[in-house]
Amino acid sequence: MNTDNPGKPDLSRTRRVVLLAITAALGFAAIAYAVYWYLYERHYESTDNAYVAGSLVLITPQIGGTVVAIEADETDLVRAGQALVKLDAADAQVSLAQAEAQLAQTVREVRTLYANNASLAAAVALREAEVVTAQSDLARARDDLQRRQSLASTGAVSDEEIGHAQTAFANAQSALGAAQAAVRAAREQLVANQALTAGTTPANHPNVQRAAEGVRAAYLARGRVELPAPVTGYVAKRSVQVGSRVQVGAPLMAIVQLDRVWVEANFKEVQLRDLRIGQPVTLTADLYGGGVEYHGTVAGLGAGTGAAFALLPAQNATGNWIKVVQRVPVRIALEPRELATKPLRVGLSMQVTVDVADRSGSMLATTPPAQPAATTTAFTPPSQVVDALIDRIVAANLGHAVGARD
Repeated sequence: MNTDNPGKPDLSRTRRVVLLAITAALGFAAIAYAVYWYLYERHYESTDNAYVAGSLVLITPQIGGTVVAIEADETDLVRAGQALVKLDAADAQVSLAQAEAQLAQTVREVRTLYANNASLAAAVALREAEVVTAQSDLARARDDLQRRQSLASTGAVSDEEIGHAQTAFANAQSALGAAQAAVRAAREQLVANQALTAGTTPANHPNVQRAAEGVRAAYLARGRVELPAPVTGYVAKRSVQVGSRVQVGAPLMAIVQLDRVWVEANFKEVQLRDLRIGQPVTLTADLYGGGVEYHGTVAGLGAGTGAAFALLPAQNATGNWIKVVQRVPVRIALEPRELATKPLRVGLSMQVTVDVADRSGSMLATTPPAQPAATTTAFTPPSQVVDALIDRIVAANLGHAVGARD
């Protein structure tokens, strides 16, 4: 106690009490935070380096042509199979007509091959009959020559008559040889023609099938003058204009499926230790504020850091190297029901908090996917239409109806 001024409180003692109180409060706060961290905070990993991502389905032509119509514009909702862009169909229509004419001509040519089998067989029979006639003529010429030669010693037959008989015999031999050669040639022609038709019918002859595939290809090209939407979504990044000449594979626009977006959260490498596939995630979007929460699960962890997969990866083998904490993208799958009520856009900022209490899952996928990530039937035309067209052409040029695929 201060004896010089007994009525004044002891300031040093008061100061000590205040310091002790502050120290106790700080110690209590530290203990409380340690308890909070141990019971709650250590089971969560958070980052605000997260953004909404989605698939950009590019619309590209399968054939070249001139754009004559654009059926959808930016921000429009389109359904799978809906026409987006139309190309000039004149060239494709001409090619289809040429393919149809080629098929008709091929059917008639093949039909002629089958008809030639009968005519060539008749020619072989005719040549064989000529051989029989030539053999009979040769036998008569031989008998006549032998008879005259036997009478030559009696003087009843002149040398001139014997000479005529010898000439007739030689001519008969030549005629028989020619007839036999004609038979061989006719048989070879028949065999060659039968080789082109054996084991098949005019409708399924290889030449007809090749021409039919030409019609099918031309029909497909004719159908590709309309570019359909592969999936249902919203149009974005339209660059095509009416009148533009487009080439195969050139991107014309894109479709974004906002009902199938996900979040890519870029966690620091020191935060990945406890992250596992399947862990629950709570998210908020800057668009709606903290009052709207999204829920999802960890779908997978990236196979490398963002810097490793950058267009120009960092070159660390330099003298002025500075260590930078790397981040790895983590894919977060969102609840479709929540996306339907509060839709998100690609590129929006998100706040991500992962509950890492359950570490029983794996850090990497252990099995391949059971289903394809995305499919479409928009580019598969109905085969019944072109099959019916081919059948009509074949039947019209065969002169009778054919089965659907006989």
